[in-house]
Amino acid sequence: MSVTLWHNPRCSKSRQTLELLTAAGHDPQIIRYLENPPSVEELHSALALLEIPAIKLMRSGEKRFRELGLSKTDADAELIAAMAENPILIERPVVFANNRAAIGRPPQTVLALFD
Repeated sequence: MSVTLWHNPRCSKSRQTLELLTAAGHDPQIIRYLENPPSVEELHSALALLEIPAIKLMRSGEKRFRELGLSKTDADAELIAAMAENPILIERPVVFANNRAAIGRPPQTVLALFD
């Protein structure tokens, strides 16, 4: 089974999620999304798997969110474009497995992907 983790090693939740995955016997493909940001198309796919609107994948409390003049009521297309250009705005971590996805907040949430 293929498991992918959008990972930020500086984030404690992301590190905890990686530890949970490896402890459960998974060897995820790690994508350091700050260095290798997802494209607009990849973000659309992630949102479809997560079954959430774009704002739910965003770190709206991030300084960059305010600097860009973004709002929680902006259209998904605008928010997705902002995440593609500013990956710091993407909530972390995100795990993809079994044609599903989950945000690891809290980290244990991702274990439901393997039920």
